Amino acid sequence: MNKRIAVVGGRPAPIHGAKELGIDVVLVHQEGDYEQEIVAHCERVVHARIDDAEAIIKVLEPLHRERPFDRIITTTEVAGESTGKVVDHFGLTGVSYKTARLLKDKVAMRELLAKHDLSPVAYRHVTRAQDAITFVKQHGKSVLKPAEGVASLHIHPCDDEASATQAWQALQDADVKHIIIEEYLEGPVVSVDSFSFKRRHLPIGYSQYRMNDKYVEWEVSTPSTEAKKWLKELKEMTCRLLDAVELEEGPSHSEFVLTPKGPRVLESHARLAGSGAPELVRRAFGLDLNRMFLTVPLGIDTLPEVSPEPKAGAAIQFFVPTPGKVKKVELDLKPDVDVRHTRQGETPLVFLPFLFELGQAERAVVIQKHEGDQIPPLDTVADCVSGYVLATGLSREDAVRIGDELVEAVHFIVEPKA
Repeated sequence: MNKRIAVVGGRPAPIHGAKELGIDVVLVHQEGDYEQEIVAHCERVVHARIDDAEAIIKVLEPLHRERPFDRIITTTEVAGESTGKVVDHFGLTGVSYKTARLLKDKVAMRELLAKHDLSPVAYRHVTRAQDAITFVKQHGKSVLKPAEGVASLHIHPCDDEASATQAWQALQDADVKHIIIEEYLEGPVVSVDSFSFKRRHLPIGYSQYRMNDKYVEWEVSTPSTEAKKWLKELKEMTCRLLDAVELEEGPSHSEFVLTPKGPRVLESHARLAGSGAPELVRRAFGLDLNRMFLTVPLGIDTLPEVSPEPKAGAAIQFFVPTPGKVKKVELDLKPDVDVRHTRQGETPLVFLPFLFELGQAERAVVIQKHEGDQIPPLDTVADCVSGYVLATGLSREDAVRIGDELVEAVHFIVEPKA
């Protein structure tokens, strides 16, 4: 008999090929928030708010009674805590609410890291402006941000009383209630993508970023040149971190800043990474995290014993045209580039349209803006909506070079905002 799982949310839900693997998938999603073509990979789709554990339990309980689920899993940040509660409710193996909560709440995370003498970073839970002012006086340049923030939203560097007060007020204006201040970590940001099974953690890929002055990542590339200098420490720190939060199984994505004193944890997530990182890992390291997300917990595939060595380089770069109204898009690409366009007038329900279809393309370009569309300023990762380029190369540097060439060959003719 087929294995049966419930997958909560996802844009796209990483369940392509589930039926061929002998897995029956019940997708739990909000009506209108998933792409219709994903339905072909599901046993059925049921509707519920994916951040509401009680609503998810209500739609899954009768199905679980009829034929129990082997796993209930998610790979979307919004559904992390709610899915953890559902996993606990049904008594299943997976990412518990405790683990999901520790990873989401940056104050709880810093407290846990301090308890385990892991990645020392000065921090404070901020409940009033004076907390931030005092912290900056003690530690110098700092970062004030939401303790449960995502997508680089509302991150405010500050280095004196005036900037700390201004940062505090900006978070109040944005109605952010749970706030943390941390010492400013100087150095490049890198990440480690891992997979766990029965609390054995296997670091797999390691990537680095290019970002703007608002800390929005507009390029991801792997294997990270910066990370190689600290690879032993990064792998050890990743495993210690995942042990500390008691991650049982599944994918994880941990980000670090490579400071002059060594790697420091920035944040971690018990899910597949965003921005196409699993596809980059597949291209560079040969392991398919999307497939493993389905197969390793169910015993269909075995978690490898050792981390793979890189066999290539891969990069994804988002287009970041001048904000304004698109007049036209001109392409000057070579014939070997796989080019895709979203439909004019339609907003994709997935963050990276065509990503699965482009799996065999060494060089690909996706255009998501058309004449008359508006290009937003790049304030968060969610603003990376103009399209992207995808490249495989002999090394990370080679893939980045190819990506740069592809971007230079696409011209967004824009009427800037007044």
